[in-house]
Amino acid sequence: MNKREFIKTTGVGALGVALAPSLLHSQQPTKKLRTAHIGVGNMGWEDLIAISSHKHVEVVALCDVDALYLSKAHKMHRKAKIFFDYRVMLEQMKDEIDAVIISTPDHTHAPASLMAMKMDKAVYCQKPLTHYVDESRKMMQLAKEKNLVTQMGIQVHSFYDYKLATLLIQSGIIGKVHTVHAWSPKNWGFDGDAPSGEDAVPDQLDWNLWLGTSPYRAYKNNQYHPGNWRKVMDYGCGTLGDMGVHIFDTPYNALQLDVPMTIKNECRPSTGFGFPENNRVTYEFPGTQYTDKTLKWIWYDGPGMPTLHEDLVLPGMTDKKNAASKTSMEDKMSLDAKAAALNELPEQGAMFVGSKGRLLLPHFMQLPRKIVRGKYVDITKEIEAVDQQHQLGSPIRNYETQGPKHYHQFVDACLGTDTCSAPFSYAGRLTETILLGVIAGRFPNQTLNWDAKAARFKEEEANMYLSGEYRNF
Repeated sequence: MNKREFIKTTGVGALGVALAPSLLHSQQPTKKLRTAHIGVGNMGWEDLIAISSHKHVEVVALCDVDALYLSKAHKMHRKAKIFFDYRVMLEQMKDEIDAVIISTPDHTHAPASLMAMKMDKAVYCQKPLTHYVDESRKMMQLAKEKNLVTQMGIQVHSFYDYKLATLLIQSGIIGKVHTVHAWSPKNWGFDGDAPSGEDAVPDQLDWNLWLGTSPYRAYKNNQYHPGNWRKVMDYGCGTLGDMGVHIFDTPYNALQLDVPMTIKNECRPSTGFGFPENNRVTYEFPGTQYTDKTLKWIWYDGPGMPTLHEDLVLPGMTDKKNAASKTSMEDKMSLDAKAAALNELPEQGAMFVGSKGRLLLPHFMQLPRKIVRGKYVDITKEIEAVDQQHQLGSPIRNYETQGPKHYHQFVDACLGTDTCSAPFSYAGRLTETILLGVIAGRFPNQTLNWDAKAARFKEEEANMYLSGEYRNF
C-alpha cells in the first residue's frame, strides 16, 4: 500500500472520538486518557500495544511516516485519526489529546517532544531521551517549568530484579562502590564508508518527514529505514544509546549519580558517518553517599565485548583470558531470560565493585549475585529483608506481562493515581551521561573534561557536538 492508496482508503484526519475533557485543564477526574502516538512501527508498535492495554486509555491519533506501519496500527484503532506529519497532528488535535507517546528514531525524539510539551501535553518518550545533550537539558527544564507528567521508555526500570538490586546496593550489601563495569555485545556501529548514490524512495515512505530536522541525505535501501539508523551519527546514538540506557539505568539510579566529570572512549578514529563497532568508555563521576569519593565506570560494547578485567572473573570461570560469552548472537539478542551458567559472564549486564565484595546484575530477569573473595555468597536473607521492608513481591519471569508496567505507571500518573519512576528530571541526566560517551567517540583515546554547571567541555572542539542545527522540512 502506498501513501495515496492509504489516504483514499482510510482518510488522513479520519474522524476520531474524544470522550473526555482535557486532563490538564479539567477540575474533574476523567475516565479516559486520550493518547496520540508518533511512530507506530517496530518499537512504536510495542509501545502502542502496551499503552493501549490500559483500560483507561483511548487512542485518538496515530502518526507515522511509513504508510505500512500506519495502516497496521489503524486496523487496531479504527476510531483514531491518522497523520504522516506529527506537527500537523499536534496542531489539529491539540484540544483532543492529553498525552503523546513518541517512538521515532532518536533524532526526532526532542523535536516532537518539545512541541508536545509546549502545548502542555504529558509525554512518554522512548530511550535515549534525545539525540543531543542540549535537547536533553531543554526537555528537563520545560518539564519542570510546566510541571508535566513525563516518562522515558526504559521498561526494565520497573522490573523486580532491577528494583531489588537498587535496594541491595543502597542497603550497603557490598559497602561503598568504587567501580562499575557494564557491557553489551550488541553492534549498533558501522566502520565502513557512507553509501554513495541514491535509490528510489518506497511509495509508502515520506523520506523528507523521516529525515525531519536532521541534515538531508539521499535515500538508500536498507541503510537507514527501517532498522539501521541506530548505526548512523545523524540519526542514532549507537549501542551506547540503545542498550547502554537500559544497562546504565540500575547502577546510575542505585548510586544516585549525577553527570560525569571526565569521559574517555577507546575506539577507532571517527569517520563522521557511523559509530565505532567497538567502544570502551571510561567515566569518572563525583562521589555520592553510596560510593567512594569518586566512581569509575567502564562501558564495553560491540562484538567480543567485554574485554577481560579482574573484576569480571567469576567463581569457577574456566576461560579467564576472555570474559565474553561464546553464546550465539541470536541468543544474546533474544528477549528470553536465558540464565548464564554460574561460571559464565552474562551476555549483557553490570558488575558493582565495592569495599565488601562485588554484585553481578545480569540483563535481564535474573537475580543479582554477590561475590566475595572469589566465591558466591548466599544473599537470601538480605533479599528477604529488603522485600519485607519494601514489599517487592515475587519475581515474575514473563516480559509480556511485566513489560506494560512501566507504561501503565505513566498512564496512572497522568490520571493522578501514581508517580513516574523515570521522569525527564532523571532520564535527562542519564541520557546526558550516555551522550557524553557518544561524543567522546569522536575524540578516541582522549580524556574529555565536562563542566556540568556550564554544560560545556573544557576541550572547545568537542562543544560543537552538544547540539545540532535543525533543518527546515
